[in-house]
Order: sequence, then C-alpha cells, then structure tokens
Amino acid sequence: MKRFVTAVVFLGLTIPAIHGQTEPQPALELVQAETQALANQPRMLAAQLRARAFAERVKQARAGYMPTVNFNATGAQVADANTAVAAGNLVTSALSGRFAYGASLTQLVTDFGRTSELVSAARSTAEAQADVATLTRAQVRLNVRTAYYRVLASESVLRAAEAALGNRKLISRQIDALTQSELRSTLDLNFAKVLESEAELAVVRARSNVAQQRAALATAMGLELMVTAPLAEPLLTVEALPGSPEELQQQAAGQRADLGAVTAQQRAAQSFAAAEKRLSYPTLNALGAAGQLPYHDHTLHDDYAAIGFNLSIPVFNGGLFTARRNEAELEAKARAQDVRQLRLQVSEEVRSNWYRADEAYRSLDVASRLVAQSKEALRLAQNRYEAGLGSIVELNQAQLSETSAEITSADATYTYLTRRAELDFAAGLLN
Repeated sequence: MKRFVTAVVFLGLTIPAIHGQTEPQPALELVQAETQALANQPRMLAAQLRARAFAERVKQARAGYMPTVNFNATGAQVADANTAVAAGNLVTSALSGRFAYGASLTQLVTDFGRTSELVSAARSTAEAQADVATLTRAQVRLNVRTAYYRVLASESVLRAAEAALGNRKLISRQIDALTQSELRSTLDLNFAKVLESEAELAVVRARSNVAQQRAALATAMGLELMVTAPLAEPLLTVEALPGSPEELQQQAAGQRADLGAVTAQQRAAQSFAAAEKRLSYPTLNALGAAGQLPYHDHTLHDDYAAIGFNLSIPVFNGGLFTARRNEAELEAKARAQDVRQLRLQVSEEVRSNWYRADEAYRSLDVASRLVAQSKEALRLAQNRYEAGLGSIVELNQAQLSETSAEITSADATYTYLTRRAELDFAAGLLN
C-alpha cells in the first residue's frame, strides 16, 4: 500500500511537469527567412508601391491621345440690356442675360510626335522603377543570407569557445590536483586559471555576438522581435567557383537590375529630349461645342452647336523652348555616361567579389588541416607536460593555437557562403 501511494504521488508530480514542457521551435530554413523578408521588409514593399505608382505615369502620358470633354453651365443677368463690352476684351457682341449649359470637346489631331515621345519616356521611367524594385528584392535576399550565415557562424564560434572552455577547465582541475600533491608548482596552476578565465571571457563575447547577429537577422527579415528559432544548417556541399570572373561579368551585364534601371533611365531621357525638341512644332486640335439655352434673350436661339479646329504655331517665346531642348539633350548625354560608369562599377564588383570568394574557398581546406595539426600539437604538448618534459607555457600556447584553429575552421565555411552570396548578388543571380 505504501508503494502504491508513493507511485501515485510521483505520477501526480511528474505528469503536470511533462504537460508543462514547451514544444521545441521548428528550425528556420533560409528559404523561409527570405520569404518572410520579402513579405515584411518595408524597403521591399515601398519599392513595389513606387513601381506601381510610376506605372500610372504611362497612363497619364497616354491621356494626351484621348479627347477632353468638359461640361459647362453659365448664367448671366445684365443690368442694362443695351450694354456692350467696350473695354478690357476684344469682344464685338453685346451683353445679354442668359442661362446656358452644354459641353465642349477638344481632340488632339497631331503634335508631330511630342505626345508619343512623352509616352515612351514615361514607359521607360516605369521600367526603370520596376528594375529598382527588382534590385531591392536582390538586396533584401542578400541581407537575409548574410545575416543568416553570420548567425550560424557566431553559433559555431560559440560552440568552439564552449568546447575550449570545457577542455581548459578539465586541464585546470588536473593541474590543481597535481599542485595539491606537490607535483606541479602554483605557477602552473596560475597559468591554467588564467587560460580558463580567458576561455570564459571568450564564451561571454561569443554569446553576445550571437544575440547581436540574431537581432540583425530580425531586422533583415523586417521583424521587430528577435529571431529565437534555431536555424537550419544549410547543405554544406561547397561548390567550386567558375573558372574566371569574366564568365560572371558577362552574366551581370545582362542580369544586374541596377544596370537595367540606368539603361531605362537613359532611354527615358532620350525620349524626353525628342519630346522637348517637338515643342517648337505646330499643334493641331479639333474643337467642338454644343448646348442649350433654357433662358435667354429673344435675339438668341434655343440651342447652339459648332465645330472647328485650332492650329497653334510657336513663333517666339524668348528662347524658352530652345533652352528646354538643350537641357533635355544634355541630360540624355549625361545618362549615357551614367550607364558607362555603372558598367565599370559592376565589372569591378564582380571581379572583386570573385577573388574574395575564391580566397574563402581555398581557405576551407587550409582551415581543416590547421585544426588537425593544432589538435595533434596540443596532444603532444599535453603528453610532454604530463611527462615533465614540457613547460606550462608550451601547453598554454598549444591550447591557444588549438582554440584559434577551431574558431577559424568554424567560421570558414560560413565566410565562404557569405562571400558566395555577395558574388551571386554582384552577378545578378539573386533577382
């Protein structure tokens, strides 16, 4: 009976504890982080809205092809029916009291291509803004990848620092036991304690760096709260780089969104310059008007209707149109130079990022060999120290070298992945 009561009490204490356990959070994949960033990042949303806003400018420019219809209602009460306009206007008819309503229509017949060029300029500007949105998307993806890899790198460094701390604590306890047995001096114990404290400090710094990198990842994803979910390790199948940066330079020339944007802006400037040139050409409009006069003077009819045309030929305006044309042409030439400059910049970015990624790729094998060599050196130094053939300084140096190699190796893979992401962005592969 006593055993039964004990079992019941035990179950009553453990079952609530089991139910109170929280389920572990699922790992956050890189693809999921990018998807959330594209949906939440304010920069991305703002770029998309601006692209839609600039698309409306094309409709505004095309409105010049459409007729303009206005409805008018006019009323007048004349104090003196025998009064005519004598000053202020070149009007020959007399004033008469009336109330009239009607519509007027204006339809552009031709302006010798000015409206067409304005539509082309607006369309190119909208394409440039769409390319800016694409560039923003690539930048958001790059920021997420960089922050994601930095979190993983900082966590791997933390694990290496914690492993080094555990190893130094073990050695410190061993030396402490030997010191108490008067087999080692207190100097050796002090050296071991110093290295143990340094390892603890490295762990504190590594934990702080992990928190900072997770905060940066949240910002890159457009989140206000820190990302606490564990991150899924990417497939560490490290691929070799293309044989030379020239291959990626050609790819970047056709895929970089910012190059597309400045090229579209150049086309827009050229179209606008052509439109400004046509300011000095005539403009022909067809006109129409019709309406009724419910209340009017007996000399007027009950309704009215008229059609006609208006030909406007610029003659002189103080050089305004010439100055506008010259400004637009100079701006178009400047845009062409902007395209050249950005092409040079993109080419340099691809080449620089290729060499940085190649350096990180070549460092992977070196870092792996460095870890193996430092572990073997630490093992030999520890054996020499235990055999009384080596000093504590030699052992401490071996420990420092092994910890440094572990941290370097832990960081090497994610450094390569980060630089590969930067290279992909430079080549226009993150669009």
